[in-house]
Amino acid sequence: MESKKNLIVDLTVEFSLSIIKNTEELQRNKKYVIAKQLMRSGTSIGANVHESQSCESKVDFIHKLKIADKETYETEYRLELGDKSESYPETHNLQSDLISIKKVLPKIISSARRKTSTN
Repeated sequence: MESKKNLIVDLTVEFSLSIIKNTEELQRNKKYVIAKQLMRSGTSIGANVHESQSCESKVDFIHKLKIADKETYETEYRLELGDKSESYPETHNLQSDLISIKKVLPKIISSARRKTSTN
C-alpha cells in the first residue's frame, strides 16, 4: 500500500536532515551553543508538523502547526546570526528551504481554520 505524499511533512523532514548536517559542522568548529539551539528549533519544526498528523481535533492540529510556525522564526534568527557571523558555515540553502516551509505552514493553518469555522 503506497502512502499519500504530504508536502509539509516532506519539506520539514528534509529540512531537519539539513539542520542536522549543519549543526554537525558547527560542532566540528566548536560552535556548540548555536549548534544546540539551531538543532532544537530547526528540528522542532518537523517534530510539531509530524505530531500534527495524528491530532485528536482540528483545534489541536492548528495548535501544533502554529507551534511549528513559531519555531520557523526562531530558526530563521539563528540562521541569520550564523550567516552574518564570521567563521560560521554558509546557510543560504537552509534559509531558502525555510522560506518554503514558512510559505506553506500559514496556508495550511488558514485552510484548517476555515474548515473548522464552517463545521
